[in-house]
Amino acid sequence: MTPPTGAAAAQRIEGVVEHGDERGRLLGFPTANLGVHGQDLRDGVWAGLVEVDPGTGRATTHVAAVSVGHRPTYYDRTGERLLEANLLDFSGDLYGRRVIVHLITRLRPQRRSTGSEELVTQLRADVAAVREWAAGAGHSGS
Repeated sequence: MTPPTGAAAAQRIEGVVEHGDERGRLLGFPTANLGVHGQDLRDGVWAGLVEVDPGTGRATTHVAAVSVGHRPTYYDRTGERLLEANLLDFSGDLYGRRVIVHLITRLRPQRRSTGSEELVTQLRADVAAVREWAAGAGHSGS
């Protein structure tokens, strides 16, 4: 799978995966976290691709459900703004590894859930939407 080029690659974020509060892992949706404070990105949930270890002989690209924002279910607008990428069908440790995240299709705005159970239901729907997008776009995984 190759990363997007042209207009689809306009939303490209590069960084080193940081430790978060591990809530995604506890909910069954582990994420690779990047700080995005001050970056000109539209908050919301996106379908995208994540390149892991780009520019190395071991680089891989993965389909991902990506959230950008303040995590409104658990924090108010004063919470740290993060990019959280759930790499579909990926297992492994990404802490400290360099990634490039390509935000390709915005699925929905960020919205507050009433709690973890409602959020997990929404995350399942988001992952299903990303899988549908990936199949239609010819992205079959890593």
